[in-house]
This record gives sequence, structure tokens and C-alpha cells, in this order.
Amino acid sequence: MFNDNQRTMQKPIPTNFGPRTTATEALGGQDLTGKVAIVTGGYSGLGLEVTRVLVKAGAKVIVPVRTPEKARIAVESIPGVELVSLDLMVPESIDVFAQRFLDSNRPLDILINAAAIMATPLTRDSRGNESQFATNHLGHFRLTARLWPALKKAEQARIVSVTSRIGKLHQIDLEDPNFEKTDYEKWMAYARSKLASSLFSVEMDKRGKAHGVRAFTVHPGTIITDLARSLSDDELRVMGALNEKGERALPYFNDEFKTIEEGAATIVWCAVNRQLDGMGGLYCENNDIAEVVAEDSNPFEAGVYQRTIDPVLAEKLWELSEKLIDLQFAI
Repeated sequence: MFNDNQRTMQKPIPTNFGPRTTATEALGGQDLTGKVAIVTGGYSGLGLEVTRVLVKAGAKVIVPVRTPEKARIAVESIPGVELVSLDLMVPESIDVFAQRFLDSNRPLDILINAAAIMATPLTRDSRGNESQFATNHLGHFRLTARLWPALKKAEQARIVSVTSRIGKLHQIDLEDPNFEKTDYEKWMAYARSKLASSLFSVEMDKRGKAHGVRAFTVHPGTIITDLARSLSDDELRVMGALNEKGERALPYFNDEFKTIEEGAATIVWCAVNRQLDGMGGLYCENNDIAEVVAEDSNPFEAGVYQRTIDPVLAEKLWELSEKLIDLQFAI
């Protein structure tokens, strides 16, 4: 199932970083002057911290926005951020956004697919795709496909997709990805969408590396952000994310629970750090490449399952994604 090169690469390297590393530290001292980045979700939570760090390092950052006023307020202290309308649930919106960027004739050095929705009630996009799968995976798949000419133009571009360990809990049903035949379960839907993010990076890297475009998947850790807006206090209490005052907060007693600055670190590391030069198609966490672990191990502990980075499943999902969005990703 896995070739020798893939087995060799998906293992930790000596990064000198760890779970408490911040996004600024994960830059590795990189000067990003002249680099162009697009960060979906870049005006909230982890994405906002990524935007701040990349801009401070000299990059030009474009942030797609679904709620312009909220975005404007969020980034007003970050100079030079370019806000452009985009709704990942609406194919036409994605196409307009991408074409506007292509018309600027700029290369795209960094694409960070961080926007997401989590554990939402069942809704569907205009094509009938379940909303979490549509937003977290299919929307980013279409966006990346439309931006491909700019990524290739950069010659050494990186694509970073944000996933979650919950993706280890379920398998994608290629015969019923949108819960048309089976009962909808919001956490299963979220897990499937995040597994799809990981598999996308595997196939994206395989197809893109000949053009200098490398792809990575990041599990950032567990952080309380606006992503949890659909969860009730009872659900958060069960997760241990509600303190004795009834506030939404996490106990930082292990390497999984992180601050926003720490949670954004592995995203930034994968996007720009030179330690990953010449590498790709990798699942990363805690500012390192994740170790492959047995599939009967605790899914909420560090490590990645082989099926989460299965190249055969990744190729099948890629082909299914093209059909679901009615668009061939031409590379």
C-alpha cells in the first residue's frame, strides 16, 4: 500500500520544536518579504494568528471573508491584509475569488486551507453536498484547483490543510459521502471531512511535486476558538472545555491542549519552515512530522493511522471530489 519513500518520510525529524512552540518561533527566522499567501479562515482563531505571523514576517496575505465586517474588525491591527469575499459553500463565489487573484498575475507561494465548520446540523450546498464535507473539503478542493496556475507559477509553493485527530475515528464512505442513504451524525460528518483534508494533501502532493508544489496536513491540537460556536455548553463540559466558572476554556495539562499561538505553530511550520524543503504529502503535529501508529491505539493521542494517509484511498477521494463538484483538477 505504501512505497518505501512514503514510509521513510512519514516519521519525526529533529526539529528542535515541540507542542509549546509558538507560531512566531515556528517561522524559523524566515523573511517572507515578497511572498504571497492566502489563508482561508484567516480572520478568526488559528487562522487569524497565522495571518498575523505571516504579515509580521513580511508576507502579503489575502484573507477570504464570508462576513466582511467581522473580518475588518479582526484584522484592523494587522497592516496590509487584503480582504476578499468568498463563501466555500458556493462554487460561483470560489470561482470569482480565484479568478480575481489570477487576474492580479501574482504567484501564490502559500495556500493555507484553515476555514472550517464543526458539528453543525444537517444542511446541504446547492449541489446537495453535506455542509461540513462541502466546506471543509470540497470547497477547498475547488479553491485549490482554481488557484492552481498561481501555485505552479510560484515554483516552490506549499499548500497546508488543517485537519483534526477526530478524523482517525471514522472512514469516508465513498458510496455515500453526503449521508443520502445513511442517518446523519454531526460528529461523524466532521470526522469524515477532516479525514478528507488529510487524504487531499497526500494526492495533492503526488500530483503537484513535479511542479514544485508540496502539500501538508496539520493537526493543530485542541484549542477553543469560534469553531466551537455550534456546540452547547453541555457538549463542551463533556469535552472538559468548560471551567468551573462556566467559561469556554481548556485545561492546559498536556501536549494536546494549546493556546492559539501554540495551535497555529504547526500550520506556520508547514507553510514556511525550511526544515521541510524537498518534502511533502505528510501529516504533521506538534511542529514535527507525525509518527505512524497502530490503528488500535488511542485515536486522541499523538500519531497518524496509515489509513489516514492511504494513497489508494486518497486517489479515489480525489476522483470522487472531481465528480461531486463537476470540475476536473487539471495539473
